Amino acid sequence: MKSLSITIFLLFCGFSFGQQQQINAIDNPIDYVNPLMGTDSKPSMSNGNVYPAIAMPWGMNFWTPQSGKMGDGWAYVYDADKLRGFKQTHQPSPWMNDYGQFAIMPVTGKLVFNEDERASWFSHKSEIVKPHYYSVYLADHDVTTEITPTERAARFRFTFPETDSSYVVIDALDKGSYIKILPDENKIIGYTTKNSGGVPENFKNYFVIEFDKPFANTHTFNGGNLSDDMEAEADHVGAVIGFKTKKGEIVNARVASSFISHEQAALNLNEIGAKDFDALKAEGGKIWNKELNRIKVEGGSIDQFRTFYSCLYRSLLFPRKFFEYDKDGNVVHYSPYNGKVLPGYMFTDTGFWDTFRSLFPFLNLMYPELNNQMQEGLANAYKESGWLPEWASPGLRNVMVGNNSASVVADAYLKNKNAKYDIETLYEAVIHGANNAGPLTAVGRAGASYYKELGYVPYDVDINENAARTLEYAYDDFAIYQLAKALGKPKKEIKLYKKRSLNYKKLFDPETKLMRGKNKNGDFMAPFNPFKWGDAFTEGNSWHYTWSVFHDIQGLMDLMGGKEAFAAQLDEVFSLPPVFDESYYGGVIHEIREMQIANMGQYAHGNQPIQHMIYLYDFAGQPWKAQYWIRETMDRMYRPTSDGYCGDEDNGQTSAWYVFSAMGFYPVCPATDEYVVGTPLFKKMTLSLQNGKEVTINAPKNDHENKYIQKMTFNGKEYSKNYVSHQELMKGATIDFEMGTAPNKKRGTAKEDAPYSLSNE
Repeated sequence: MKSLSITIFLLFCGFSFGQQQQINAIDNPIDYVNPLMGTDSKPSMSNGNVYPAIAMPWGMNFWTPQSGKMGDGWAYVYDADKLRGFKQTHQPSPWMNDYGQFAIMPVTGKLVFNEDERASWFSHKSEIVKPHYYSVYLADHDVTTEITPTERAARFRFTFPETDSSYVVIDALDKGSYIKILPDENKIIGYTTKNSGGVPENFKNYFVIEFDKPFANTHTFNGGNLSDDMEAEADHVGAVIGFKTKKGEIVNARVASSFISHEQAALNLNEIGAKDFDALKAEGGKIWNKELNRIKVEGGSIDQFRTFYSCLYRSLLFPRKFFEYDKDGNVVHYSPYNGKVLPGYMFTDTGFWDTFRSLFPFLNLMYPELNNQMQEGLANAYKESGWLPEWASPGLRNVMVGNNSASVVADAYLKNKNAKYDIETLYEAVIHGANNAGPLTAVGRAGASYYKELGYVPYDVDINENAARTLEYAYDDFAIYQLAKALGKPKKEIKLYKKRSLNYKKLFDPETKLMRGKNKNGDFMAPFNPFKWGDAFTEGNSWHYTWSVFHDIQGLMDLMGGKEAFAAQLDEVFSLPPVFDESYYGGVIHEIREMQIANMGQYAHGNQPIQHMIYLYDFAGQPWKAQYWIRETMDRMYRPTSDGYCGDEDNGQTSAWYVFSAMGFYPVCPATDEYVVGTPLFKKMTLSLQNGKEVTINAPKNDHENKYIQKMTFNGKEYSKNYVSHQELMKGATIDFEMGTAPNKKRGTAKEDAPYSLSNE
């Protein structure tokens, strides 16, 4: 009887727990964001490779607790047990590293300033992490530190113990820095030049810090030497200011920075104004809730809510604002391309190889007004450097492949043709980039002359990752073709880019039904191992890149022998073992390991090249397979935990995949009007568009088992197509899904149900 009672009790608890996990609706989505999602990472294994960004949406400056040593791209990792400071950061990725960073750290007792000596033990149990607020107890110093930011400024609140030896260290870091203490104003000013590249010679990040308590003592340091000087300039300088404090005494600091001048940094401090810490924190919470509430979800588990809003938070950080407001309120920016202070917008810290796929389409759907500013910023980047950036941080960087700025420019204009920015300059820029090799391998098109002559970048001409470049250039030519049509360019020009967009066919190997590198003489490279990572491809193998024909899946399908053969090849991605050849890299890179451990065959969702591939079943008339694998990926590869991603998050791209997929559709081919239908995640989702319209997505029977679409209606009319139109969504729409446990193998199977392909024009 006793054991029966225990069993009943456990069953009841399990049932109650399951009930608690289900949520109908929420008012404060910020409470469901976990900025620590993805922070349990290291170079050999990425579960996101992110840090907790304490920031405003698209803010110029982020703040993060710093567990890593100065210059370590892994600034904060979840399994760390000590913090060295609180860093203002502009880092988009640990692989790209940081620029314009400096750190602040409270200490007590012995006056220490070296990053190892000042470090303090901490625990996640005494850490509060929100997008707009961070708090942690530093055990070695008995100090609680709190941070709340604006776009270009922040407030710190330090709660000290009773001691005559309370200090705050301001570390301007190495590679050239300056510090000056102004004790009569309770102020410190300085600059840091620390960066990892992509900056002009005159680059500086100027900062100002104001305290609300007079300094009891002051020091500066130069390297490892402490002095009583009020000013220091050298490779590595900083300041230490001291206080006598009572138990629980709070010392406040206001901090701001500027890439323009100390005077501009002081102007940026006005973002805080007269607001105290709690008022600024409340304002930041409202800003985040407003943006997060643009997409309201209802009916899902608590983990689904947490994962969704954590991914949405990551989708609202990059590209960051790299502009400021002068004394007259005009938009100005320091140019990371030519070092001048110029009028107009500038954004940075994004790599288009990653983000053209879903992050920028997400902005075009939900934030077209902001993306208009981003497009103006791209026009300015072209005017200031002569090129569109493919990876900017903050200026041109030499990493990744492709010429995907063409996609970013074209998709923005095609989805918002009434936008007021200089599209003609941007068109000039994409044409220039499409036909010329740039000053860096990753700017313009490496191998442009070969591509224009042969229709592909050869394998044997010492241009690495040539097949990946060819496939992406062909898609980028399609984006230019679409843009040229919309702008009414000459027919000859339109025809040229349409023709070039079919160049993907030149790399298709009919023997293996895969993409393969090709030599200059027209022969395929040999020997060919489709599981070999790198070499002809970028961070992937032929099984990943074969599907990179976003614009002409019908054409790819025809090459493979039709719908059935195409679907069978898609099936094989999941049924093959996760074998690999890492010889090109000389070791197993983290992207390989992440595919290997995912238990999804050759499907490597942790990296971008194959993320769209699941949706391609819709083109083959087998949408139920897309529905199965989309839900499988969402359920298994994303979690609201420190190890919550299955690879690099990459500036919102991997998060935006989840956000789109939760809606029930995905932009397989940016620069078209279509989103390919998948399977919705929640029982209801409401998108509040910037034009005042709403898109409501209903799936009332949706749950873990009911993942298959039985029936779909669009604005009340039965809808069998495997795509939805952007323009129709922008008018406001209601989409209703009837969900079930078994596939409906009759819906979405007709030829006219397939999404857009160039070959069907």
